[in-house]
Amino acid sequence: MSSHEQQAQTLVEALPYIQKYTGKTVVIKYGGSAMTSDTLRRSVMTDIVLLTLVGIRVVVVHGGGPEISAMLKMIGHESRFVDGLRYTDATTMDIVQAILCGKVNKDLVAQLNRLGGRAVGLCGLDGQLFQAEQLDEKYGLVGSITTVNPATVQNAIQSGYIPVVSTVAQGVDADTAYNINADTAAAKLAEALGAEKLILLTDVRGLLRDPGDERTLIHVVRTQDVPTLVADGIISGGMIPKMQCCVDAIHSGVERVHILDGRIPHSILIELLSDEGIGTMMKKEETAL
Repeated sequence: MSSHEQQAQTLVEALPYIQKYTGKTVVIKYGGSAMTSDTLRRSVMTDIVLLTLVGIRVVVVHGGGPEISAMLKMIGHESRFVDGLRYTDATTMDIVQAILCGKVNKDLVAQLNRLGGRAVGLCGLDGQLFQAEQLDEKYGLVGSITTVNPATVQNAIQSGYIPVVSTVAQGVDADTAYNINADTAAAKLAEALGAEKLILLTDVRGLLRDPGDERTLIHVVRTQDVPTLVADGIISGGMIPKMQCCVDAIHSGVERVHILDGRIPHSILIELLSDEGIGTMMKKEETAL
């Protein structure tokens, strides 16, 4: 098959998926290597613009851990983690807000715009998008989302923009902003928007039966399988809260959740618009009629 025929075949293969998802909302949590590599970042941003142009309503939720750590180091403030979450004191919270809502958010917006998209940056403080209370004193100013007010995101989508959302929340129990885990924020926003899909970009192939062997990728996980997979140690460490986010999103009405390897160029397009699933997809268990 010639390269032209292959290109045509790819487009034909994508058509039913485009028809299925056009007009639907897809929330993409963007972080990890796909964020720090210039090549991968461009690949992700290009995918997002393409999806938008075929009528899919894409919402981007991003983190920015490496940039936050770099700025803290620059000012001589130590980064500390408790149970995998960044311990957030008042100085760290100032940096989180400045870097996430400022530099990282606006850099992503600018890149999407340069690639032909129409992006607008929002943070969880805008329109009280995310409201939160303190998760636990041991984490400092890390929040647990209590309310999502998605109107600002919905207005942006309806106006033809790609909303790019940073995960800082307004405190309801104290006069402070809170740092929010980006996976959790993306899942909560997907629920509030009634999204068709939630995609979590990570630095692993997906859920592996054997962490040392990528050939053991589990392509489909039902929500009812999760407790057994945790008990068997297949879901462990940082993957436990990630999978719990997925379960919560499915139970709240999100149709499908995908954990994708952001290190694979164009992984979003491959997963969404082709017959080849390359990550782990979570769906609700089938119930007997």
